[in-house]
Amino acid sequence: MGSTVAAYFDLDGTLLNASSEKTLTAYLARRRPWRIPWGTVAWTSGFLSNLLRGRAVYDAARNRGHLSLASWDVLERYSTHLAQERLKACIPPQAWEKLAWHREQGHRLVLVTATVAPMAEAMAEVLGMDAVYGCGPAERTGLLSGSERGWSVPRRKGKVPVVQADAASNGHDLSLCYGYGNTLADSWFMALCGHAIAVSPEGSLRRHAEKNGWDIVDWRS
Repeated sequence: MGSTVAAYFDLDGTLLNASSEKTLTAYLARRRPWRIPWGTVAWTSGFLSNLLRGRAVYDAARNRGHLSLASWDVLERYSTHLAQERLKACIPPQAWEKLAWHREQGHRLVLVTATVAPMAEAMAEVLGMDAVYGCGPAERTGLLSGSERGWSVPRRKGKVPVVQADAASNGHDLSLCYGYGNTLADSWFMALCGHAIAVSPEGSLRRHAEKNGWDIVDWRS
């Protein structure tokens, strides 16, 4: 059965009791203080632009203006450092135990997160995941503009085609797979899986999980 099963995990609030991208943004700002006013202006501009284009508030607020003018090389270097030196300590013991259990069952471990790709990949390395899907373009060179145009964006419903494509290409039966998330935004991909587990869920996901008979666990450290 192991060859047909994957465990799909969200990152922030699920496997990680912290915000990985906020940690990266704060570290970047401390190293380059001019980024604080610049990032604020760029994010606000992106937020308003997205609203005018008809984006939902949730999606409009998640533009990458706060990372504009940062280079991909810098983000990769800082992400690797932060994942190992700071964020690894924010992974609760229950998460490590569950990852170990899935490995023992022969399940494939997949991280699906709206976190910017360099940080997603750095955390996947720490967690020992078999695959990772984060936010970013196929080619990562030069500076970020703050726009997500041309990016893969596994966020909210955007995680659904990512999980479906991964399952199809790896021969997984989603009815046997596991989906872990902590917010209602994760419920879209979790519902694809035969085993949906709400991890330390916010109120709206908790109610949704209870209504649908999903498992609920608390991994707060």
